[in-house]
Amino acid sequence: MTVPFSPTAPAPSAEGCNRDCLAVFTNRDRLRRELEEVAGLPRALLESRPHLFSDAAMFVSESDVRRMGELAAAVETVVAAPGYRTAALAWAPPIAALDPGTPGAFLSYDFHLTTDGPRLIEINTNAGGALLGAALARAQDRCCPGMGRPATGLDDGEDVIFAMFQAEWQSRNGTRPLARVAIVDDDPAGQFLYPEFLLFQRLFANRGVEALVADAGELGVENGALWCRGHRVDMVYNRLVDFSLADDRHAALRAAYVEGLAVVTPHPRAHALFADKRNLALLADAAQLRAWNVAEETVGILLDRIPATEIVRPENAERLWRDRNRLFFKPATGYGSRAAYRGDKITRRVWADILAGTYVAQALVPPTERRVRLDDALVPLKCDLRAYAYRGRIQMLVARLYQGQTTNLKTPGGGLAAVFVAEGS
Repeated sequence: MTVPFSPTAPAPSAEGCNRDCLAVFTNRDRLRRELEEVAGLPRALLESRPHLFSDAAMFVSESDVRRMGELAAAVETVVAAPGYRTAALAWAPPIAALDPGTPGAFLSYDFHLTTDGPRLIEINTNAGGALLGAALARAQDRCCPGMGRPATGLDDGEDVIFAMFQAEWQSRNGTRPLARVAIVDDDPAGQFLYPEFLLFQRLFANRGVEALVADAGELGVENGALWCRGHRVDMVYNRLVDFSLADDRHAALRAAYVEGLAVVTPHPRAHALFADKRNLALLADAAQLRAWNVAEETVGILLDRIPATEIVRPENAERLWRDRNRLFFKPATGYGSRAAYRGDKITRRVWADILAGTYVAQALVPPTERRVRLDDALVPLKCDLRAYAYRGRIQMLVARLYQGQTTNLKTPGGGLAAVFVAEGS
């Protein structure tokens, strides 16, 4: 801290900690032992991702944590409403009409913090970073007694995650044991978060479940079952960004999902109900929410914490272009900030692409800043908070520190950051 902590002084606020605390929190030796010696990740794999983890930590207030939890519960309530489901599924691909009987694992609510509290930027399925965040939390040093409690998930973080997969499995299979999971992506070894795939493989193995990290092309359907490398697969942890499983490369997984041959999580229906960004326009529409008989308390929470969002259409295009400096534009089914634009950065050419695509315009909520020491300079980094949730309850928080227009894990001094709930909040 730039101001030393005193037991008799008021504990610093979250905002004050983010502004003034320049301590190094991540114990790199402990993190290395956790990932290399305990989890067995190759050192070269981690060294090729030098900005995956930040040395800084992020602080939030107790009230902001509560507000994020209320928002997640409110969204879950509305998603259960028949009117909302009809509206959301109307623009979803046909496969989303299939209800597999499970809510879907690894939903995340991504927030920017403001002086008036957290604001929801987007909801994602197959959100990455949770296991990496849990390992990072265990490698944090405390700079003073008043820095608060961790919100990232410590020793029980992996148990919480495994319990989520067990719940997905048991929703369909009761007490029958889960034997084998395939962790699936396109070219998984080539993915930036491949280290996390290996952590998931270890998580399952430590609990008696065999896990294969596999390319989607290695899956096949035969004799009424899903197979991978000659082994029958009970569950697929789906990391694909083909959210509707429409690509020909994913035909086997699609067939297994449609025919109920394996539990697939997360799945197309979860993405359609939660993560299509057009849904934010529904969740921020007071008149529509009331038409669906959503409780006023829930309506108030949603309107307070979701920035105004509307679908870009020909009839509002002129107004949105005129107001673009106050807006952020996102593709409806985009991911990883791809093809997303701050309005004050777009050109006429980009605007033409937006009009030709399916986009939403969201009121711009600038990210909060976290100052870090980088070499001999103080550098302000942008921050967003990722709240992992299951069935409307937040499980853990992880921060992402970055520079640039959108989040990334390639910024010096940035990366995944542990989250602490400041005592002075």
